[in-house]
Amino acid sequence: MSPSSLYKQGAIVGAYEYPSRSMPDKTAVQVQAECLVKALDEAGLSLKDMDGLCSTRIPGMQPISFAEYLGVYPTYMEATQIGGSSFVLYLIRAMEAIAAGRARVVGIAYGSLPTTEGRRIGTGTRIGGAGGEVPVEYSFEEPWGLPLIGTYALCAQRHMHQYGTKPEQLAEVGVTMRRHAGLNPYAKYRDPIGVDDVLNSRLICDPLHLLDCCIISDGGGAVVVAHPDIARNAKTKPVWLLGSGEAAMHSSSGHRDFTVSAAAQSGPIAFKESGVSHQDVDFAMIYDAFSINVIMTLEDLGFCKKGEGGAFVEDGRIGLGGQLPVNPDGGGLSSCHPGMRGMFLLVEATRQLRGDFAGTDRQVPNAKVAAVHGIGGFYGTRHSGVTVILTSE
Repeated sequence: MSPSSLYKQGAIVGAYEYPSRSMPDKTAVQVQAECLVKALDEAGLSLKDMDGLCSTRIPGMQPISFAEYLGVYPTYMEATQIGGSSFVLYLIRAMEAIAAGRARVVGIAYGSLPTTEGRRIGTGTRIGGAGGEVPVEYSFEEPWGLPLIGTYALCAQRHMHQYGTKPEQLAEVGVTMRRHAGLNPYAKYRDPIGVDDVLNSRLICDPLHLLDCCIISDGGGAVVVAHPDIARNAKTKPVWLLGSGEAAMHSSSGHRDFTVSAAAQSGPIAFKESGVSHQDVDFAMIYDAFSINVIMTLEDLGFCKKGEGGAFVEDGRIGLGGQLPVNPDGGGLSSCHPGMRGMFLLVEATRQLRGDFAGTDRQVPNAKVAAVHGIGGFYGTRHSGVTVILTSE
């Protein structure tokens, strides 16, 4: 193993996810703050120990307004907005800041209440942005009224055409995530479903059915990253960063294979930095906004060849007890999706690597290495991809 220069430069020492999926009596910033305080507390730290802060929301001048809410004055801040993968990116930035001596304890937090606020995600959002302003890069798609889900559906259609991927294979992803959610008492949807249930659910955007799509929920979470001196004395088992990679995928002026995602660039970088092989990975946390995400990401990260993702997710291979468990918490398809899910990938990965669920069916046995991949934006047009390899060793 020959990990990156950031290995042992810092560690995740706190991870907390708000247990409710509906918080009508709270504000988003309140949920975000409560999660951060809880994550600090479990590590034996408090707000006065924190000198770095990473957060993002739209609208708002994060993390400055969040710092004001908390009553803190960080010396390091990060709020780069690259969609749902932002929080995975913040983990890398926090490690870099600590390694450079810019901070010693960095809090990364998120809170959003789309259920309470009645916001539509995915089907009600045209890709050109809010407020009637259409960024120039969207000028070729916006006139057609393409919603977010449409961009993913187009990629799914192309994958099915090019590689023979079947609707039943897409459905396997949703079935597996629901099975995992049944083991998570806080998941929004826990009743088991089968492949036929997915295929018979309402068609939202061909070929994606309702149960191929992420849920909408309120939610919040936080992780705390600390200097090694602090991590080794924390109340929790530290989780270290072995390797990382980041990438952007765009339209390439129309010259692009739409069955390939940004993970094809960020994944190899992260694995090379980490010094681990795919066989060393005990489980994966993959942003599952739609079932096609998981199939394409598994291919692009290198767990199977391009075009073989549909077959890879069959026969329980990505379920708990399978070759590569994916999203043991139930993922965005069944557990929690308040708009940007990257935060919850980090929280679940940390808790699995610490063995928080030991003695239960939800725990990945002997979990030591996790691959985490966040996605932000729209698959068929422009999106970000951030991959990190984490370890408890």
